[in-house]
Amino acid sequence: MVDRITVHRDGRDIYDIVLEASFSRLREEVSSLGVKGRRLCIVTDTNVAPLYLEQVKEQLSAVSDKITAFVFVAGEAQKNLDTVQKLYQHLILHHYDRKDLLVALGGGVVGDLCGYAAATYLRGVRFIQIPTTLLSQVDSSIGGKTGVDFDAYKNMVGAFHMPALVYTNTATLLTLSKEQYASGMGEIIKHGLIKSCAYYHWLRDNTEDILRRDGEKCHHMILESDKIKQAVVEQDPLEQGERALLNFGHTLGHAIEKLMDFQLLHGQCVALGCVGAAHLSFMRGAVSRQEEEAFCRMLSRFGLPTNLRGLKLDHEKLLDATKSDKKMDLGTIRFILLHRIGEAYIDLTVSDKEILDTLQWMSEEHYG
Repeated sequence: MVDRITVHRDGRDIYDIVLEASFSRLREEVSSLGVKGRRLCIVTDTNVAPLYLEQVKEQLSAVSDKITAFVFVAGEAQKNLDTVQKLYQHLILHHYDRKDLLVALGGGVVGDLCGYAAATYLRGVRFIQIPTTLLSQVDSSIGGKTGVDFDAYKNMVGAFHMPALVYTNTATLLTLSKEQYASGMGEIIKHGLIKSCAYYHWLRDNTEDILRRDGEKCHHMILESDKIKQAVVEQDPLEQGERALLNFGHTLGHAIEKLMDFQLLHGQCVALGCVGAAHLSFMRGAVSRQEEEAFCRMLSRFGLPTNLRGLKLDHEKLLDATKSDKKMDLGTIRFILLHRIGEAYIDLTVSDKEILDTLQWMSEEHYG
């Protein structure tokens, strides 16, 4: 099964998102970009390289005989300007010019870092996303947001730089750990919460098949999530308005991620942030207690955290961390809340007390 989504901007086709359960079409898709004979640098990490680097090299060797690989140590701790500098050095030493391409093979850390290097090397070269984690397949590989962390501030340095192609091999889900797989589900459930009540309920009704990583159901799930993100990105490519809705759960989530020194996975922190945003929506009367409870139980079924018990996080420090988020608006915290399941909005009126009350609730016994 092969599916294709074309992302548009200003009436033009910008890039395709291709979904299939292998790498068998990769050479054909890359060849269509008109890059035959150009240098290709595969950027990946020490987790992904042993699994997929040789397969991807074999596919791309039909396109170019000038392929190099840049492999860095896996983990969020490497997503910084020091690693980008080493990648620049690799590109310079191997004489990469403006018509050559970078290929991001891996999860969100690889994609974000490779994309940022592509945006800035020689003032911009093309790059391809080959996401291998569920999280990157439905989120970070789509939309052209690239960046690295700076002094523990997540994605503080970055650029918008659209990929030339996103190629998703859904079979890579089978090599993910339970934690990595669940991490992607945090973003997927978020898509339903903010944009599609029907999709949210489909996820609830198909939980068991999704947990078994059923190929057909996972393909459909990724496709639907990609369509939601595509629609938002097309409407607001540079995050001036509508695209901010995709940050549901991220304001608190990034704060938790920072104070935990990235010991939790990004999707786990987003899930916690979504619980907080859902509770703020409940306190304002937009979401019922039953809906909030069902949401928390759904996250739990997918192996995602729903409370802060045992994390020993200082609430005041968490509040301060939300105010260091790059999504601040004129000194005001910009929260994404729910009018109802499937409909989100941007809110600039959330008070410090509401945030602290929510953090206190998340630290106590509650459903989920």
